[in-house]
Amino acid sequence: MLILNLITLLSFCVSVIGGGLSLSTTDERKTCTVTPLGDGQDDTPNIVDAFTECGVNALVVFPEGQNYTIGTRLNPILKNVEVEWRGVWTLSNDLDYWRNNSYPIAFQNHHAGFVLTGDGITINGYGTGGIDGGGNYWYDAEQAVTQPGRPMPFVWWNVSTVSVDSFFVHNSPLWALNIMNGTNMRFTNIDCNSTAYNAPYGVNWVQNTDGFDTMDSQNILLENFTYQGGDDCIAIKPRSFDVTVRNASCYGGNGMAIGSLGQYLEDASVANILMSDVRIIRINNDMETSAYIKTWVGKLVPQSSYESAGQPRGGGTGTVQNIRFENFYVEGADRGPAISQDSGDFKNGTYDGTSLMEVSNIAFVNFTGYTNTGTMASLDCSAVHPCFGITLENVNLTVNDTGVLGSEKCKYIRPGGVYGFNGSGLHIKQELWSKRLLAPSRYLLALAGRKLLSYRLKPMEVRGNIRSVMPLDILGRTPAALTGQRIVLSWLKTTGNLKNSIVLGIEHCKNSKP
Repeated sequence: MLILNLITLLSFCVSVIGGGLSLSTTDERKTCTVTPLGDGQDDTPNIVDAFTECGVNALVVFPEGQNYTIGTRLNPILKNVEVEWRGVWTLSNDLDYWRNNSYPIAFQNHHAGFVLTGDGITINGYGTGGIDGGGNYWYDAEQAVTQPGRPMPFVWWNVSTVSVDSFFVHNSPLWALNIMNGTNMRFTNIDCNSTAYNAPYGVNWVQNTDGFDTMDSQNILLENFTYQGGDDCIAIKPRSFDVTVRNASCYGGNGMAIGSLGQYLEDASVANILMSDVRIIRINNDMETSAYIKTWVGKLVPQSSYESAGQPRGGGTGTVQNIRFENFYVEGADRGPAISQDSGDFKNGTYDGTSLMEVSNIAFVNFTGYTNTGTMASLDCSAVHPCFGITLENVNLTVNDTGVLGSEKCKYIRPGGVYGFNGSGLHIKQELWSKRLLAPSRYLLALAGRKLLSYRLKPMEVRGNIRSVMPLDILGRTPAALTGQRIVLSWLKTTGNLKNSIVLGIEHCKNSKP
């Protein structure tokens, strides 16, 4: 009996490391449990200690019903760690601290308060856990004009093999969940809500509160997502590949976005994106777009916004291809499906049509509901690289729920580049299209030889860029290589019909301004 008790004592040991942090050890792994100090005291040091002590092959627990104050920035590094995140972190209301001390992010001159790095990370919020970004302090202070220094409450930086379930980010000062350099990540049952309680009706004080963003990312799955805010529900930003979004609800803001892309002088390509089963709902008299692609103009253009750091921006290159939006229900958005390639042009159209990014093989499928302005679809592409392979299938959006279909507009489209577009444009005869197939143009030859959805991303460290990385002297470490096993998402096998849609097209818009 004495030997048995001794073995039990050695296999399970509980110790208190410091106020608010306890450590238990079993034969299998360490467990660090963090309890809040209370009275608004900063819990960040204890949380950092927990992630340090239990940062490898361990479990970190934030018990349900506990509220933690995050008063200082943090960037833990984890490997094979499970986080039972049942409690709530709340970023402090010390706006001056965050403006001056949060981690700087070069892309769009933003900042981050909490940055998570590592491999093999599992987080479960069990429906009660998450982050309160304290956004209403910022909304009230800055109202409709965002100032530099707002911290993103949750940035994934240089991560691989991640699973997040039943988690929320509320009242975000800026983008809620942002992946920067990540691969093989799965998110399910995620809720992001940024609501300015003191804003007048119809006035947007929650601009720049994107829900879920990706950049330099590959093999990302997001399912069962809810967003309420005043900007992009989901934004797929530069160098994102193989991203699937299923079952999402967007209340207010700008809808589902690819972009913006091409703001900097770099390759900003995006490929193999599926967004399906999406609800776009107008609230607070705000819902700009249902699903859209946005790229910058092809010239360096002077900018005044802090998001461009006061520097000329634009001129980025790359391709946007193999994008499918399907099964969208739209209730009161200003526009239906859209492509806009003139971001950053604040000179009354001076740089219209100059984008250097090529947009092709895009499908908008099964859009029902109504728009607030009567614009059912809008395609505004590039004269340098006119859009092609654009498919609109079963897009039936009425004007203000009247039953009358809305209008369609387009410009800078390659001949034969749009299928299923019934708005302004040129309709060519079937026999002329047949002759075109007999003597195909250069772009059709290229298309015929292209294997759709075959893109393979190089390792992240090889594709590293200066826009999405935070300065190493700030983080004080060298990024780890992202070489996790590639996951082939099942949807990639089902999107080959994009090719058929392109070949069958017999309608196209004028390749000039309407």
